[in-house]
Amino acid sequence: MPEISQRRLWLLAGAVAAMLSLGGCSSFTERSRNALYAITPYKVEVVQGNFVSKEQVELLKAGMSRQQVRELLGTPLLNDVFHANRWDYVFTIRRQGIEPQQRRLTLFFNGEILDRFEGDPMPSEQEFVAAVDARGRAGKVPVLEATEGQLKKFEPSKDKDKSAEAESASTAASAPLPPSYPPLESGR
Repeated sequence: MPEISQRRLWLLAGAVAAMLSLGGCSSFTERSRNALYAITPYKVEVVQGNFVSKEQVELLKAGMSRQQVRELLGTPLLNDVFHANRWDYVFTIRRQGIEPQQRRLTLFFNGEILDRFEGDPMPSEQEFVAAVDARGRAGKVPVLEATEGQLKKFEPSKDKDKSAEAESASTAASAPLPPSYPPLESGR
Protein backbone atom coordinates (compact mmCIF):
# COMPACT_ATOMS: atom_id res chain seq x y z
CA MET A 1 0.00 0.00 0.00
CA PRO A 2 2.81 2.46 0.66
CA GLU A 3 3.88 2.07 -3.00
CA ILE A 4 0.56 3.38 -4.23
CA SER A 5 0.66 6.50 -2.12
CA GLN A 6 4.24 7.20 -3.16
CA ARG A 7 3.21 6.84 -6.83
CA ARG A 8 0.31 9.25 -6.25
CA LEU A 9 2.67 11.68 -4.61
CA TRP A 10 4.97 11.62 -7.65
CA LEU A 11 2.01 12.07 -10.01
CA LEU A 12 0.73 15.00 -7.95
CA ALA A 13 4.20 16.61 -7.95
CA GLY A 14 4.45 16.15 -11.73
CA ALA A 15 1.02 17.69 -12.28
CA VAL A 16 1.90 20.71 -10.13
CA ALA A 17 5.20 21.19 -12.01
CA ALA A 18 3.38 20.97 -15.35
CA MET A 19 0.78 23.56 -14.29
CA LEU A 20 3.47 25.94 -13.05
CA SER A 21 5.42 25.65 -16.28
CA LEU A 22 2.27 26.23 -18.37
CA GLY A 23 1.56 29.40 -16.41
CA GLY A 24 4.67 31.02 -17.90
CA CYS A 25 3.82 29.88 -21.42
CA SER A 26 1.47 32.77 -22.17
CA SER A 27 4.25 35.33 -21.95
CA PHE A 28 6.63 33.03 -23.86
CA THR A 29 4.04 32.48 -26.58
CA GLU A 30 3.43 36.22 -26.91
CA ARG A 31 7.15 36.98 -27.19
CA SER A 32 7.74 34.24 -29.76
CA ARG A 33 4.74 35.41 -31.81
CA ASN A 34 6.15 38.97 -31.89
CA ALA A 35 9.53 37.60 -32.97
CA LEU A 36 7.91 35.61 -35.77
CA TYR A 37 6.14 38.70 -37.12
CA ALA A 38 9.47 40.53 -37.25
CA ILE A 39 10.88 37.86 -39.59
CA THR A 40 9.48 38.07 -43.12
CA PRO A 41 9.58 34.99 -45.32
CA TYR A 42 11.13 35.05 -48.78
CA LYS A 43 8.59 35.76 -51.48
CA VAL A 44 9.28 34.55 -54.98
CA GLU A 45 9.58 37.21 -57.68
CA VAL A 46 6.86 36.69 -60.26
CA VAL A 47 7.38 38.20 -63.70
CA GLN A 48 4.85 37.47 -66.43
CA GLY A 49 4.42 38.72 -69.95
CA ASN A 50 6.41 41.04 -72.19
CA PHE A 51 7.90 44.28 -70.92
CA VAL A 52 7.19 46.95 -73.53
CA SER A 53 9.13 50.18 -73.13
CA LYS A 54 8.15 53.72 -74.04
CA GLU A 55 10.83 53.64 -76.76
CA GLN A 56 9.25 50.56 -78.36
CA VAL A 57 5.77 52.13 -78.34
CA GLU A 58 7.18 55.25 -80.02
CA LEU A 59 8.46 53.05 -82.88
CA LEU A 60 4.98 51.55 -83.50
CA LYS A 61 3.26 53.04 -86.54
CA ALA A 62 -0.09 52.30 -88.15
CA GLY A 63 0.50 50.37 -91.37
CA MET A 64 3.20 48.03 -89.98
CA SER A 65 2.85 44.33 -90.78
CA ARG A 66 2.27 41.72 -88.08
CA GLN A 67 5.82 40.45 -88.62
CA GLN A 68 7.29 43.94 -88.10
CA VAL A 69 5.28 44.34 -84.88
CA ARG A 70 6.39 40.90 -83.66
CA GLU A 71 10.05 41.78 -84.34
CA LEU A 72 9.64 45.06 -82.45
CA LEU A 73 7.60 43.92 -79.42
CA GLY A 74 7.99 40.14 -79.38
CA THR A 75 5.24 37.55 -79.37
CA PRO A 76 2.06 38.80 -77.67
CA LEU A 77 1.07 37.30 -74.34
CA LEU A 78 -2.55 36.94 -75.46
CA ASN A 79 -3.49 36.02 -79.01
CA ASP A 80 -7.18 35.20 -78.84
CA VAL A 81 -8.69 32.81 -81.40
CA PHE A 82 -12.02 34.67 -81.23
CA HIS A 83 -10.34 38.07 -81.75
CA ALA A 84 -7.75 37.29 -84.44
CA ASN A 85 -7.23 40.98 -85.22
CA ARG A 86 -6.23 41.86 -81.65
CA TRP A 87 -2.95 41.29 -79.81
CA ASP A 88 -2.58 41.97 -76.09
CA TYR A 89 0.79 42.62 -74.47
CA VAL A 90 0.43 42.36 -70.71
CA PHE A 91 3.29 42.68 -68.24
CA THR A 92 3.03 42.06 -64.50
CA ILE A 93 5.72 41.90 -61.84
CA ARG A 94 5.33 41.05 -58.17
CA ARG A 95 8.45 41.45 -56.12
CA GLN A 96 9.15 41.63 -52.40
CA GLY A 97 9.56 45.20 -51.21
CA ILE A 98 8.17 46.76 -54.41
CA GLU A 99 4.60 47.67 -55.27
CA PRO A 100 3.14 45.20 -57.83
CA GLN A 101 3.15 46.60 -61.35
CA GLN A 102 0.92 45.82 -64.32
CA ARG A 103 1.06 47.37 -67.78
CA ARG A 104 -1.14 46.62 -70.77
CA LEU A 105 -0.86 47.40 -74.50
CA THR A 106 -3.49 46.33 -77.02
CA LEU A 107 -2.89 46.33 -80.79
CA PHE A 108 -5.66 46.14 -83.37
CA PHE A 109 -4.99 44.84 -86.88
CA ASN A 110 -6.93 45.13 -90.12
CA GLY A 111 -5.96 41.85 -91.77
CA GLU A 112 -2.15 41.76 -91.70
CA ILE A 113 -1.68 45.52 -91.16
CA LEU A 114 -1.55 47.36 -87.79
CA ASP A 115 -4.58 49.65 -87.59
CA ARG A 116 -4.22 51.24 -84.12
CA PHE A 117 -2.97 50.60 -80.60
CA GLU A 118 -3.89 51.71 -77.09
CA GLY A 119 -2.76 51.03 -73.58
CA ASP A 120 -1.18 52.23 -70.38
CA PRO A 121 1.60 54.83 -70.47
CA MET A 122 4.80 52.80 -70.61
CA PRO A 123 7.97 53.69 -68.70
CA SER A 124 11.27 54.09 -70.47
CA GLU A 125 13.80 51.32 -69.97
CA GLN A 126 15.78 53.45 -67.51
CA GLU A 127 12.67 54.34 -65.49
CA PHE A 128 11.65 50.68 -65.34
CA VAL A 129 15.10 49.52 -64.18
CA ALA A 130 15.18 52.26 -61.52
CA ALA A 131 11.71 51.24 -60.26
CA VAL A 132 12.56 47.54 -60.09
CA ASP A 133 16.09 47.84 -58.73
CA ALA A 134 15.84 46.70 -55.11
CA ARG A 135 19.49 47.30 -54.29
CA GLY A 136 20.15 50.30 -52.10
CA ARG A 137 21.90 53.18 -53.81
CA ALA A 138 23.31 54.54 -50.58
CA GLY A 139 27.02 54.49 -50.11
CA LYS A 140 30.07 55.73 -51.89
CA VAL A 141 30.76 54.48 -55.41
CA PRO A 142 34.28 53.06 -55.60
CA VAL A 143 36.78 54.69 -57.93
CA LEU A 144 37.55 52.34 -60.80
CA GLU A 145 40.83 53.87 -61.83
CA ALA A 146 44.29 52.41 -61.36
CA THR A 147 47.24 54.58 -60.38
CA GLU A 148 50.50 54.62 -62.36
CA GLY A 149 52.23 52.61 -59.63
CA GLN A 150 49.54 49.90 -59.76
CA LEU A 151 49.79 49.67 -63.56
CA LYS A 152 53.60 49.36 -63.51
CA LYS A 153 53.30 46.17 -61.44
CA PHE A 154 51.65 44.45 -64.40
CA GLU A 155 53.88 45.77 -67.21
CA PRO A 156 55.73 42.91 -68.86
CA SER A 157 59.48 43.29 -69.03
CA LYS A 158 61.03 43.55 -72.50
CA ASP A 159 63.32 40.55 -71.92
CA LYS A 160 60.33 38.32 -71.13
CA ASP A 161 58.50 39.54 -74.25
CA LYS A 162 61.44 38.66 -76.52
CA SER A 163 61.87 35.19 -74.99
CA ALA A 164 58.13 34.49 -75.26
CA GLU A 165 58.12 35.54 -78.94
CA ALA A 166 61.16 33.37 -79.72
CA GLU A 167 59.60 30.39 -77.93
CA SER A 168 56.29 30.69 -79.78
CA ALA A 169 58.12 31.03 -83.13
CA SER A 170 60.25 27.94 -82.46
CA THR A 171 57.26 25.79 -81.46
CA ALA A 172 55.32 26.92 -84.52
CA ALA A 173 58.25 26.05 -86.84
CA SER A 174 59.05 22.70 -85.21
CA ALA A 175 55.52 21.24 -85.26
CA PRO A 176 54.30 20.90 -88.85
CA LEU A 177 50.61 20.46 -89.45
CA PRO A 178 49.40 17.02 -90.55
CA PRO A 179 48.50 16.70 -94.25
CA SER A 180 45.00 15.49 -93.37
CA TYR A 181 42.99 14.95 -90.26
CA PRO A 182 41.51 11.61 -89.17
CA PRO A 183 37.79 11.10 -89.79
CA LEU A 184 35.38 12.10 -87.03
CA GLU A 185 33.64 8.75 -87.09
CA SER A 186 35.20 5.39 -87.73
CA GLY A 187 33.97 3.54 -90.81
CA ARG A 188 31.79 0.51 -90.16
